[in-house]
Amino acid sequence: MLGNLIAPTERFDVDCTIEVENTFESLHAHVVLDGDIAIEPGDSVLVHGEPVRVPYGEKVTMRRRATVTRAGWLERKWTRATGDLEFMELCEFSFSSGREL
Repeated sequence: MLGNLIAPTERFDVDCTIEVENTFESLHAHVVLDGDIAIEPGDSVLVHGEPVRVPYGEKVTMRRRATVTRAGWLERKWTRATGDLEFMELCEFSFSSGREL
């Protein structure tokens, strides 16, 4: 019973579209799964294939296969509980006027 709470509950493959842009305006990578699949806290998505290399100034869109692994109940709850704390570690706050930096 405990194994179902912690271990992944489901794993499946799905096609996806990958968009990678490396330009002055934007540096990003987006993955859109086919079939309007919702990804929830704790779930993971592994996109298969060779690493994508996009030269500066270019944008690439391609199709790949991905494996979605659903989080177990406990992992999902833990991710929701700790997610805000981890996000705050990424933030940098400054209350100075900017003249003394």
